[in-house]
Amino acid sequence: MAYTTINKSSDYFNTKLYTGNGSTQSITGVGFQPDLTWLKCRSNADGHGLFDAVRGVNKRLISDTDEAETTISGVTSFDSDGFSLGSAKHNDNGNTFVGWSWKASGSTASNTDGSITSTVSANTTSGFSIVSYTGTGSNATVGHGLNSTPSVVMVKRRNGNSWWYTRHTGTNMTNGHIFLNTTSAASTQSTSINGLSSSTFNLGTEVSVNESGGTYIAYCFAEKTGYSKFGSFEGNNNADGTFVYLGFKPSLIITKNVDTGGTNYDWLMFDNKRNTANLNDDFLEANNSDAETTSGRNAIDFLSNGFKCRTSYGDLNSNQTYIYMAFAEAPLVGTNNVPCTAR
Repeated sequence: MAYTTINKSSDYFNTKLYTGNGSTQSITGVGFQPDLTWLKCRSNADGHGLFDAVRGVNKRLISDTDEAETTISGVTSFDSDGFSLGSAKHNDNGNTFVGWSWKASGSTASNTDGSITSTVSANTTSGFSIVSYTGTGSNATVGHGLNSTPSVVMVKRRNGNSWWYTRHTGTNMTNGHIFLNTTSAASTQSTSINGLSSSTFNLGTEVSVNESGGTYIAYCFAEKTGYSKFGSFEGNNNADGTFVYLGFKPSLIITKNVDTGGTNYDWLMFDNKRNTANLNDDFLEANNSDAETTSGRNAIDFLSNGFKCRTSYGDLNSNQTYIYMAFAEAPLVGTNNVPCTAR
């Protein structure tokens, strides 16, 4: 039996580095036409920008604030091998940037699996969907199109300020959620995202996810063997840190302490393009606008079959619980039963 159905992870997720020119430019080499591109300036403090094909180009959401959707000359098109940029944020002359891109279906469809009809772009192979819906103000379900139960659902209100409600099954809490735009610990709330199934996610009446007339976007991720993994681990408060088995060589890892919030308990983002060798200590924080930090304070090793923490700090590897999102560079073993090359 094949270990994975995805031998080439970069057909569905890829990271691209570029330098801004202050005008317009096309970023190529992604390897596919993205449906979601998440941009961040590395060299300067400036907010994150998330752009997707369901809401339409130029529609920006910011992971580090509660701000409503804005229209800017950011991403101006999604192209066959990448994306094009305008002259506004995320293309300032001389600044360096990173772009993380995911492939959904390349089109949208109406989904009636839930009590709310949603507009969905779903890739069932890679387990990723983008879901647009309008709230009702009463308990509801929303179809996500994945045909498998998602491990992560991130919801953001578009037409009003609200926090990024994120359901991550690694919190191991009934009705557990955590906020992408803050350093808060995980908590429970039955009125937000309060259920997940292979066809829908359930909503309560919290205005950040389901106010009557509110417009929302959700990014949904279901785990796929050899390509993506979403879970939790216990830190050991040691530079010879916890090893997390993924079954693949990672390309992007996002972690968050779920037990404690506050200063230095950030959402950490590591990838294989900004730092190509271990220690991997070039990190960005999804919840704030800071420039890229190179510091031994937060460091991990990217290994052929997972990652290993190399610090004892509280935002990565103290004696507490952490959730993670991980996407592959290459599976440990592909459909041809040939192991990937160890890093």
